[in-house]
Amino acid sequence: MFKESIVVLLCAASSVVAAPTPGATVYQTRCASCHDPLHPRVPPRAALQKLSRPQILRSLYFGVMANIARTLTTPEKEAVAEYLGRPGSDAPPLPSALCTSSTPATKLTGNWNGWSPTSSQARYQPAGLSLTQTRNLKLKWAFGFDGDVTAFGSPTLIDGRLYIGSAAGVVYALNAKTGCLHWTFSANGPVRAAPLAVGQTLLFGDQSGWFYALDTKSGLLRWKRRVDDHEAARLTGSAVAKDGVVFVPVASWEEGLALNPNYACCTFRGSLVALRVADGSVVWKTYLVPPAAKHGVNSAGADRLGPSGAGIWSAPTVDSKRGLLYVTTGDNYSSPATLTSDAIVALNIKSGQIVWTRQTTANDVYTSACANKGPNCPTENGPDFDFGASAILVTTAGGRDILLAGQKSGIVYALDPAHKGEILWDARVGKGGVLGGVQWGMASDGEQLYAAVSDVVRKTRASTAPDDVKTVSVDASEGGGLTALRITDGKKNWYAPSVPCPPAKPGCSPAQSAAVTAAPGAVFSGAFDGHLRAFAAEDGSIIWDFDTARAFATVNGVTAKGGSMDGPGPVIAAGMLFVNSGYSRFGGMPGNVLLAFSSEP
Repeated sequence: MFKESIVVLLCAASSVVAAPTPGATVYQTRCASCHDPLHPRVPPRAALQKLSRPQILRSLYFGVMANIARTLTTPEKEAVAEYLGRPGSDAPPLPSALCTSSTPATKLTGNWNGWSPTSSQARYQPAGLSLTQTRNLKLKWAFGFDGDVTAFGSPTLIDGRLYIGSAAGVVYALNAKTGCLHWTFSANGPVRAAPLAVGQTLLFGDQSGWFYALDTKSGLLRWKRRVDDHEAARLTGSAVAKDGVVFVPVASWEEGLALNPNYACCTFRGSLVALRVADGSVVWKTYLVPPAAKHGVNSAGADRLGPSGAGIWSAPTVDSKRGLLYVTTGDNYSSPATLTSDAIVALNIKSGQIVWTRQTTANDVYTSACANKGPNCPTENGPDFDFGASAILVTTAGGRDILLAGQKSGIVYALDPAHKGEILWDARVGKGGVLGGVQWGMASDGEQLYAAVSDVVRKTRASTAPDDVKTVSVDASEGGGLTALRITDGKKNWYAPSVPCPPAKPGCSPAQSAAVTAAPGAVFSGAFDGHLRAFAAEDGSIIWDFDTARAFATVNGVTAKGGSMDGPGPVIAAGMLFVNSGYSRFGGMPGNVLLAFSSEP
């Protein structure tokens, strides 16, 4: 079991490993300068060797080492984990955590399948909670993700079973009423995207580029396929399905690899892949940028390659009336800029052909190297205003279809899907920035659009000791806010300001970067301060508030606590609400807990 007293700190040295090498070489080149000396705040190699390989990988990908390890390639991370970690996987669940033959079957009315109850991606659950139920929500049970420091999996609720992935790459099937465990499945990488059920098949992707199909009842693997060969490919957006075909969005962390001055930046191409649900065979694959070509070298002598980027971070949106899929795209990583970055793109659902593109920010070319003015920062240098949230398709009371998209720029756009994405209106809801604006998702009840913003402010403090590597923190007073916009014209109906953090709460920020969820009369928004709040849809007043940033007794016996809320928002069905808590990146508060609430006694 992971012990928080053993922090996996693998320092990055100044020299760079350009290609996959044996784990011992990676360790000596990139890690030994911090871990071999006996620094009091850095665990020695002997302590690291007591951890399992999955624990070390979790730390490198999403734990305290995530920012420092960004320049390591996936093979290098796997090699050093293999070299340092002990063989075997994490401990199996306790027998008391398992569902038994006497566990009553749970049949809840209403489902939440994938990113949203429907493929319009509105994140509105009409059969979820009444306003009275919302006001009376109480914690029913808590489930801990053993060894994790981030709980970013998005839940799916189907017929009384809750399916959720984890930073450890474990997918869990739980009884929604009690939290007991039906089965687990171990993927090749962390699982962030919400699983999608099509009949008796559960579909999801991981952050190493693999996509899986499992039997919903047993958890047994039916098939799996790597949907993109690029080393930095990752699947963060949930899939959608129609007529026996599942559509998988592909994003990347190549922006982080660009921190390495000797990395040939960049070659990843965002794409949408259509697979047959029955066997995983490819129906079509559409790239969002052309293949990269060489355009000189950077100041370190590495090749400059482009175009690249335009990854799809979020779930596609289905427009059955027009036979289209809508995706929102990220920025370019290298020049030349393309028209498909920072855009809403419509694709033919049968062929994958791009039908139209509406770009909202031109020439947005950016990598993580720009923060330090590194050799792999393109001349455009951002502003990194890509889309991280799905577009929402709504139909007004007058019968007009409107496509709504929120951007990291802090601006929300309304597009006309009947006229090739012509912009109907736009409205500013936040300041915007690299970690600003709309991050993970908005919600709509058909009359109003609810947009929460991050606008988190990160601060870099001076190190107090040579071995103090955690120098990033967050501003306790800046960020956040929730806006309700009238769908027909973008008029602001109300604005609910963020709630400032209390003094002396480490890692606390009022930023509201997590996805928003709506139910009749209420809007739920999680914040970086660990609070999940329900706001009245009528005026934005707070009608319910729960602080998740604390320790919990769990139904599976795992030591667990909540922390910052980022990524997925709550899932609602049949009088219950489920939400993850804990986000250790960007200076946030770590955590590893899934919480279930109910209005019932």
